Amino acid sequence: MYRFGIVGAGMIADFHAQAIKAIPNAQLTGIYSRSVDKANTFAQKHNCTPFDDYTSFINSPDIDVITICTPSGFHLEPIAAAAKAGKHIICEKPLEVTTQRVDRMITVCAENNVMLAGIFPRRFNASSQLLKAALDQGRFGKIAMADAYIKWWRTQEYYESGAWRGTWKLDGGGALMNQSIHTIDLLLYVMGDVKSVRAETRLVAHKGIEVEDVGIAMVEFESGALGVIQGSTACWSKNGHPAEIQITGSQGSVFMSDDKFRLWEFANESEHDNEIRQQYGLDESEAGAGAADPSAIDFVWHQRNFEDVLKALESGTTPLVDGFEGRRSIALLNAIYRSAAKGGEKEFVL
Repeated sequence: MYRFGIVGAGMIADFHAQAIKAIPNAQLTGIYSRSVDKANTFAQKHNCTPFDDYTSFINSPDIDVITICTPSGFHLEPIAAAAKAGKHIICEKPLEVTTQRVDRMITVCAENNVMLAGIFPRRFNASSQLLKAALDQGRFGKIAMADAYIKWWRTQEYYESGAWRGTWKLDGGGALMNQSIHTIDLLLYVMGDVKSVRAETRLVAHKGIEVEDVGIAMVEFESGALGVIQGSTACWSKNGHPAEIQITGSQGSVFMSDDKFRLWEFANESEHDNEIRQQYGLDESEAGAGAADPSAIDFVWHQRNFEDVLKALESGTTPLVDGFEGRRSIALLNAIYRSAAKGGEKEFVL
């Protein structure tokens, strides 16, 4: 049995708690928040021990794994302390807001022989694995374009709900870093790393924030393929537009909307293609997952991510999203922001 403690009692912590409860060999035993009231309320709801002292929390003998649900730019410090206390760590996306801080995080976990894992649950959907397999098998032929579209909506009240939201220091960026990163990670997972970018960002529909609510990047993959990333929180929709990945090549095209396929077709059909279309075909009436309401996601996605981490702990292997995998999207986003700050100049991903 792996005993979990959660750092931070905000909205996403609820999804962590639900995911942990759904796993047979996991148990939620503790919650830490700087707010006594928040810690107590969360503990009552999820039947665990509240802590408002971080030292006591990370040194609790009843906690084996700590999940991090603090603002993005405040992941390194609690992770470093937890690693030194010998706790394994699962960190909500993004791992941090710069590659320099991610590298320090990776180093401190390695030095203390604890596992560092990230949260990118879209990788664990069966449809994502089918898409990756099709690419690995060369079914697309020569890739022409590989694109990610995240045209979401967030209210002004969303940004005003926390002083850290929409700041460079603690949010690390806007629509691209915070909302689009899940789909950007999935694009990197199936397509491989990006070599260079040219980007532009704007603030269109919101006020009082430092970061973008619209961002566009033209990317060149290490493979030579080209693509576009569009991310926004300024695209109003009643139910929210699903996040999409579109991959097209000389022998095939797949348009993936959240965890469904809007298009799945290849010049050389396999015996399973019709079955895939029937099982994973898009229901046009479905709302986008988290597209208009950040709480409108299914905790099962997190559950699969957590289960992969526990499987790696049990077997002594590496989880699918370790520190190095979590770093890839940060490196790309940092390059996008550097390019946008320089008026769209070409920037290499470091």
